[in-house]
Amino acid sequence: MKNKLIDHTLLKAFATETDIKRICEEAKAADFKSVCVNPVHVSLAKKLLKNSGVLVCTVIGFPLGANTVVVKSAETADAVANGADEIDMVINIGKAKEQDFEYLKKEIAAVVAAAKGRLVKVIIETCYLTDEEKIKACQAANLAGANFVKTSTGFGTAGATVHDVELMKAHIPASMGVKASGGIKTKEDLEKMVAAGATRIGASAGKDLL
Repeated sequence: MKNKLIDHTLLKAFATETDIKRICEEAKAADFKSVCVNPVHVSLAKKLLKNSGVLVCTVIGFPLGANTVVVKSAETADAVANGADEIDMVINIGKAKEQDFEYLKKEIAAVVAAAKGRLVKVIIETCYLTDEEKIKACQAANLAGANFVKTSTGFGTAGATVHDVELMKAHIPASMGVKASGGIKTKEDLEKMVAAGATRIGASAGKDLL
């Protein structure tokens, strides 16, 4: 069912409580997989979605990924305490450009530990990476115990592409998933990403994808 592929997303800096209530109602009506919101809105979303079957997803180190490991770990623990069911973390993109994939493993593992068994998706922000760097970032996510790799924050210079989804899918084990996000606005976009191997879709236009 397409609806259960979708993380209905609102990560704008100017999102208000009214906006969060709206997207939670939309997510319940469509029975989406989750609502993805900034950490400050997690507790509200958790309350609004109680007993709905829709999960609460939040973002860590968002959108630049340039926070320290300690901060990302603490942010994750706080999100979990507030009711987050899933964690989408942004890697340190500069470390990927420096080829310091041991650092990426360390920070992803710290977030996985702080998530206490909750599903962790690792945003590698593909628009800034070479194919080799994308592959190594996916491998680091796998070795660190993450559940998914994710293409984009939606705040970079480009979003998900079929090429990147295919590349990522080819370099993770079958036990991991690929989340395509950024610029997915139509049913056709969703279908292309799923055909390429995406098992989750992040989109602010969730209603338009069904």
